[in-house]
Amino acid sequence: MRGPLLRGDTMAPGGTASAPRETASPSSQVSKTGRELKEYIESMAGEDPLLKGVPEDKNPFKEKGGCTIS
Repeated sequence: MRGPLLRGDTMAPGGTASAPRETASPSSQVSKTGRELKEYIESMAGEDPLLKGVPEDKNPFKEKGGCTIS
C-alpha cells in the first residue's frame, strides 16, 4: 500500500513517487559512499563525546552546587 504523494512529488513511470530534487542529485555507488562514511566515523571517533565522555568542568548538564540545610 502506498502512502499519499507529498506536494512536489511526481509519479514515475514505474508507479513510484520521486521528488524532483532527488532525481536531480547525482547518485553514487553504495560501496563507495559506505566506505567513505565508515572512514569518516572512525577518524572522528576520538572527538566523539558519546564515545569519549565529557569532562566534568565542560559538562553543561552537571548539577550545580546543591543546597545544604544546617
